[in-house]
Amino acid sequence: MNNKITQALIGGIVATIAFTIVTIIAPMMGMPKMNPPEMLSVMMGVPIVVGWIIHFIIGIIFSFAYAFFFIQVVKKVSSNILKGAIFGLVVFIFAQIMLAIMDTMMPMPPTEGSVILLVIGSFIGHIVFGIGVAMVVKE
Repeated sequence: MNNKITQALIGGIVATIAFTIVTIIAPMMGMPKMNPPEMLSVMMGVPIVVGWIIHFIIGIIFSFAYAFFFIQVVKKVSSNILKGAIFGLVVFIFAQIMLAIMDTMMPMPPTEGSVILLVIGSFIGHIVFGIGVAMVVKE
């Protein structure tokens, strides 16, 4: 298997686990509950296990986008952590746009707690995700 493909696959899994850990500990830091797999399962009307599978598939797809496209966009940035943070910001913005679009098409689970804190928690999670991908996927 191609080394870049392997890195992207592992990077997507590792970074999605890191993102998920952030969503688990966020309520312990006073942020609202964030559970992307549950949100996906409710929106799509599928069992939670399918929501978990989709959550990881999305993470892997983004990792492949980083490995085969985005890494070229940030090639002048020397720090992998900064590359990852920039990528995480892009993924965060994309996720917010997609959530807004999906909210018009299918039922969204009700938001618990402060929307601002939810957005901040999501931002932090996506930055952690981006850094996780960049630490595994190298040029």
